Amino acid sequence: MYRSMMQIYIKNSEQALEFYQNAFNAKLICDHRHENGSVAHAELDIYGQIFAICELQDNNAVTGNIMQFCLHFGEGKEETVKRAYDILKADCLKLIAPITKPGECPWSPCLFGVIDKFGVNWCVFV
Repeated sequence: MYRSMMQIYIKNSEQALEFYQNAFNAKLICDHRHENGSVAHAELDIYGQIFAICELQDNNAVTGNIMQFCLHFGEGKEETVKRAYDILKADCLKLIAPITKPGECPWSPCLFGVIDKFGVNWCVFV
């Protein structure tokens, strides 16, 4: 296998691409657009992990929060987690209890959960 990646199909993909690039200080690897400016396929490098974004074209697509993107940054990366939290929480749909801000849990000294303004469910921790 050459690689694996996480991919989302989302409305307002052009805004989401910039939002996630900022939240994770991510490097834009590729950016292919539809004629209307929406994202046909874009890839962000989030600390070595590929996160792909594509505009949701099918208005009848099944949606829901049954998936969660978990990013484990490791010891000493608390500031990276807190930066992501500060950006992802803006206009979010839901902060996920019991860790609604970067805090301690049995398996991590710094973790948060959020469903962001695009409906993407995140768990980010050290």
